[in-house]
Amino acid sequence: MYRPRDTRRGHLVAEIVADLRRYSVDAQHIGHAFANLHGLNATDLQALIAVMDAELAGDPITPGRLGEHLNLSSGSVTALVDRLERGGHVRRGRDTADRRKVFLRYADRGAALAREFFRPLGQRTDAVMANFSDEELEVVHRFLTVMVGSMREHRDDVRTARPETPRRPPG
Repeated sequence: MYRPRDTRRGHLVAEIVADLRRYSVDAQHIGHAFANLHGLNATDLQALIAVMDAELAGDPITPGRLGEHLNLSSGSVTALVDRLERGGHVRRGRDTADRRKVFLRYADRGAALAREFFRPLGQRTDAVMANFSDEELEVVHRFLTVMVGSMREHRDDVRTARPETPRRPPG
């Protein structure tokens, strides 16, 4: 954990770390509210975000890649995708070049639900970003890109070190 020194930079870094933590917690609360509203669990929500991110990047995700991303077995991924497909959140599609390959895509119904729920947040986000210059936004983007990479590295390290069976606290 970062321990700030009695410097302006130390205080600024400590404030940024606290802001990131608060942002993360608030984002989780909003995500859980969306999930609860639509009968989804935390893993369902993570899967939907992964499907959306892959589509936005122009590289639709396969069930296998989704399983790697979520650290799930193939059987768990199949059950997850089946559940999300039944709920109208995702759809399976075949690759036009290789019909054996399946891609997961956001279904129209699921995308509409997400747009409706997150539209006010998007409007707030747009209003906040309008107050920053392009140069400032470039710095923020660079910072967040590096922070996300660092967080993912740590997540992967934690997954690697985690024992196969969850430990329960004594008592």
